[in-house]
Amino acid sequence: MTSDINTVCRMPMGLDIVVTDTAPVRLPGGRWPRPQAHRLSARADGEYLFVGVRGGESPVVERAEDVRLAPGDICFYDADRPPSLDLPGHARLKVFLVARAALGLEERDVQRVLATPVSRSSRLGGLLSPFLSELADTVTSSPPPVGEMLAWNAVNLLATLATQQLGEDSAGSPDAQSPLLSRILGFIDRHLADPGLSPEVIASAHRISVRYLHKLFQDEGTTVGRWIQRRRLEECRRDLMHRIRRQQTIAAVAGRWGFLSATHFSRVFRAAYGMSPSQWRDSAGRGGDVRTTFSNSLS
Repeated sequence: MTSDINTVCRMPMGLDIVVTDTAPVRLPGGRWPRPQAHRLSARADGEYLFVGVRGGESPVVERAEDVRLAPGDICFYDADRPPSLDLPGHARLKVFLVARAALGLEERDVQRVLATPVSRSSRLGGLLSPFLSELADTVTSSPPPVGEMLAWNAVNLLATLATQQLGEDSAGSPDAQSPLLSRILGFIDRHLADPGLSPEVIASAHRISVRYLHKLFQDEGTTVGRWIQRRRLEECRRDLMHRIRRQQTIAAVAGRWGFLSATHFSRVFRAAYGMSPSQWRDSAGRGGDVRTTFSNSLS
């Protein structure tokens, strides 16, 4: 495979976008592929999209299966443990490097997201592949305010794509196909900012017993309290990434989404995402209109 000059744009929210004009010898990431790494291969020239998940390394019991790609496919990979690459020399790559936490993924979910690429011929791939491709080109030529907003949109799109890859029946995510549970989840989302949101309030609003409410969530592998906390943390995480809301204090962001104690919020945030709220906000604020060129090291 050939090497060429590549462009990287480092954006807020810990997002890096790498565009190559020819196939690199390896995917962007911190390491070279291990000897036992699975292989991503393709035979046709064209454009390929990759999403490198950072901070996703966890013990793997067995080697992942090799994957054959077609132009326009979107493929997730572990940037801390990258696969080997076998692409035609004239293949063009657009790579989004993003933290696992920014995608809203639990560590145990990463390997499931990597298992299958999103085909360009699928309904979702047909919609997102050209959009992400154009977004990558636009970000690298946009002034900082526009680039930051595009980066925000890119992270949200990639998080949506990751959620889709996990499937609607993911462990710990209640099945929204149940009409009652769907209404309950909607109610919770609409009242996240209310510190008084509780199983008793939710059960009363839907005319069911608290015991039955707990059973609905237990059947899906989670609890009411855990789900409420997860959703509140997700909204706080988004606010801490947002350019305008980053100007608010940590306590204000926590209070906005129903946390009464900033200390408690900081503790559960760190437990969920592996860093403090202030560290997350600082990492989201770094970046901007930073563009460099470099050769095939892609590190």
